[in-house]
Amino acid sequence: MASASVSMQDNIGEPQQGNGGQFIRVILADTQAIFRAGLRKIFAVEDDIRVVGQAETLTQTLSAANKFSADILVFEAALSPDPAQMVSDLLRQNPGLRLVVVTAEAQEELTLELFRRGAHSVVSREIDAELFVDCLRKVAKGEPWLDAQSTQWVLEAYRTQGTRPVSARPKVQLTPKESLIVGCVTQGMKNKEIAVRVGTTEQVVKNYLRKVYDKLGVADRLELALYCLNNRMPETKPSVAVAAAAASGNGKALSHPAMNIPVPNKVS
Repeated sequence: MASASVSMQDNIGEPQQGNGGQFIRVILADTQAIFRAGLRKIFAVEDDIRVVGQAETLTQTLSAANKFSADILVFEAALSPDPAQMVSDLLRQNPGLRLVVVTAEAQEELTLELFRRGAHSVVSREIDAELFVDCLRKVAKGEPWLDAQSTQWVLEAYRTQGTRPVSARPKVQLTPKESLIVGCVTQGMKNKEIAVRVGTTEQVVKNYLRKVYDKLGVADRLELALYCLNNRMPETKPSVAVAAAAASGNGKALSHPAMNIPVPNKVS
């Protein structure tokens, strides 16, 4: 495959139809030219992956995400001083784009926060080439991808959340409407369904949920369901509440060969 300069304005060809399906279109956003070149060589021998754009700065990355028609953005965390917030911003501005975040080294706290914000995968620069290709193919299908270390971190995070003492969080008072919406969430209802039940709009439901998250000190629907179970508010069904809340809204199932754990990948 022909090489391209690091400038994000240079597009390495729009994808064409082949092998019965469309290519996985990828944008490479990384400060290191040698890393981008290495990825291009890896992807060049794959029949189903095409690099359609590149960027080496945050400004170029934002422009590339808007300009190029891509399925996946490979995004270096170091491009932004706040990579977790940037993941949220990128996904809000480009809802059809999937993010694979590259870090200099594996970091537990950052990895968990990136997944909470909507990243489909978090990998380190040391990732094996074959695993990286497998990662892109999984992510292209809408499936989050985790390596063994990240999987362990996610498992431990949910174990810790599930066993957190009730007294660890302050008691708060929810309004009747907030309580109704929380009850709907723990039943696995999506925002659109909740809006119909409450008699309001989907955006209003999202606004209420964000206020509830702030009040209770939780980050997403899964943590909200766990909080309700631990504090017995409102009445929920322990056997299904956590899974239902994780799968509702914009959450996606996290898959790994050794388990099947529902994990929300976007706060809504």
